[in-house]
Amino acid sequence: MAAALWCACTAAGAQPAAPDAEAVATRAAAARLADSDTLLALTSEGAILYAQDAVKLSGYQYCSQAVALAEKGEFRQSVRAASKALHLAHSTSDPNLLALANRDLAIVFSYAGQMEKAEQFAREALRHEARDPRLVVGPAHKVIGDVQVRRGDAAGAVASYETALANSSPRYAPLVQASLVRALIDQGDTARARALLDSLPTPREAALAAQIDRTRARLLLAEARPAEALQLFSALTERRVDTETEYYRLWAWDGVSRSQLALGNRTEAAAAMQRALDGFDKVRARFRSEEFKMGVFSDLQAVFERAVDLYSDMGDARRALEVSERSRARALLDAVRGRASVPETAAQTADLAQLQRLLRPDERVVQFHSLPQQLRVWVVGPDSIEARTLPIQRDELVNLVDTFRNSVVRGRRTAVTNAERMGEGLLGPLGLKAGQRLIFVPHGALHYLPFQALRLNGRYLIEDHPVAVAPSMSLAVQLAQRSPQVPPALTAFGNPLIEAKYDLPGSEAEVKRLAQLFPSNSVFMGAQATKTQFREVASAAPIVHVAAHAEADEIDPLYSRILLANEGGRQNFLEAHEILELPMQRTALVTLSACESGLGRIAQGDEVLGFTRSFLTAGSSALIASLWPVSDDATEVLMTTLYGELAKGRDLQSAMRTGQLAVLREPKLAHPFFWAPFNLIGNWRLTVGAGA
Repeated sequence: MAAALWCACTAAGAQPAAPDAEAVATRAAAARLADSDTLLALTSEGAILYAQDAVKLSGYQYCSQAVALAEKGEFRQSVRAASKALHLAHSTSDPNLLALANRDLAIVFSYAGQMEKAEQFAREALRHEARDPRLVVGPAHKVIGDVQVRRGDAAGAVASYETALANSSPRYAPLVQASLVRALIDQGDTARARALLDSLPTPREAALAAQIDRTRARLLLAEARPAEALQLFSALTERRVDTETEYYRLWAWDGVSRSQLALGNRTEAAAAMQRALDGFDKVRARFRSEEFKMGVFSDLQAVFERAVDLYSDMGDARRALEVSERSRARALLDAVRGRASVPETAAQTADLAQLQRLLRPDERVVQFHSLPQQLRVWVVGPDSIEARTLPIQRDELVNLVDTFRNSVVRGRRTAVTNAERMGEGLLGPLGLKAGQRLIFVPHGALHYLPFQALRLNGRYLIEDHPVAVAPSMSLAVQLAQRSPQVPPALTAFGNPLIEAKYDLPGSEAEVKRLAQLFPSNSVFMGAQATKTQFREVASAAPIVHVAAHAEADEIDPLYSRILLANEGGRQNFLEAHEILELPMQRTALVTLSACESGLGRIAQGDEVLGFTRSFLTAGSSALIASLWPVSDDATEVLMTTLYGELAKGRDLQSAMRTGQLAVLREPKLAHPFFWAPFNLIGNWRLTVGAGA
């Protein structure tokens, strides 16, 4: 595939624009801006949260609380504590507290990988006069340096770390120095990195000492001294590090593999990589703030990435695919980190043979893995596996998906041309045959992509293929074997009563129409559509339909929420971590007829928790969720057709395709904005029948 294919998609297409689409998107964008984690919004939220606290702390105590929560990886809770400190700082006109609260927000957003907000709050912290500047100036500039490192701006990071070092306390300075060494290595200034590293005292803590030695071995690789790096990494495989020995041993074996590759020993590199992968099951999932303090930003997924690349380059497509699967299971555990219960089955991985035994002749699983320098793709059939490498860098893929989505969501005429470029580039090389049922396993930015709206051979993909999505191949195996047929019983929630700005009058009519299609139905509208009611009835309902607002939490996906009706005069929304706790094994299908309900935070680890993983992990077999703000008229046509087809006994994947085609064939709704927002995720074979 030529690189020119992946230029920004800007050419005009023949499809007319959809002005209503742009109006809906603009309103939704404004609402998101108003609700986002801005300084004003957090200060206002802090006032509400402070008023609700039975025991009220001082602003400085809330700052301490925010730091402690951030260190444990409780990002949303940390932000809430810092928000209370912000509120108190403004109400008491305390510039020192303002500086500290903004510093804490910068740190937690940095830990969470939200770089723009981290930098924003770091610079805001610097605007306020602190009683001890070292407590603010050093940490704020270090956060800015951390952001620059992750953006690939090594020179900028070096300058920021130098400023941080000049304004740090003796206790904080060694952490800044460790970060500076790593930035110098990234910059290619190995001589200065060597001088600084050799001047660092050996930390007393075993874990920090192990990190320094990892950096020392990394520097040897950067200095083109792989034999010496191999020797040091090999020694590290034998070192004991308190209770975290297996964690550091895993990284040491990864270093051995990298050193062997640098020496040209690919077989030995693969053997060492296998030792690293074998260590994953022994390492508990937790957030390691000490690594962020030392400028270590590569997470465990980097090991999986190197393994996928290595096995792919060696021509071992089967092993590369199975490593990709293991990475997804581990990402889920790392995202939850023990903060919510996850059944053992959610982290189990299926091997390729299991999947192939399950697949029918007309079904194909298309699995992606986005790597820094390329995109790996596998197409799996009942008796075949074909591997492809597409020359699309990860950052480039993010931009391509954003460009395509923006043209669709804003109703642009360019959407058709963009769909053709994306379709031919992503799917053209895969040799898909018309009529095949496709189950896509996305990775990274591709979770935001409506595959059904891509175009091949002058037609939308949905015109020639039923389409479904699965978070992983292993989960697809589990879900396709669960609940093959369920009784025609619908439980629906519509237009929850919150406040005027959340009113969804169209959802009431939608729910009433859908209920008529099922002989057994339970409908909860307005004030009845509460979280309490949902928890009571959803776990026993075969089909659950929710027509309500939903919000993805970008800093902590476990706090993504469905906006259900107020209870006792207070908001009582259903959060993703609460969904994980629900016993939903008897629920075959959940439809979230809501704005952007399918979105969640997607980082390098692919931890798309949000609602998708929450409902499926809790036991639901399938989920229908949206990727952008939806049109009432189009949603009515799609949902009525979809449920009508289900009521006739059609399988879920075919019913979804029929519903999308019904909208597509309406001339006024033919733009992808209207018919393509909803994804079918999970059990594509599900059917509804009276005999179930």
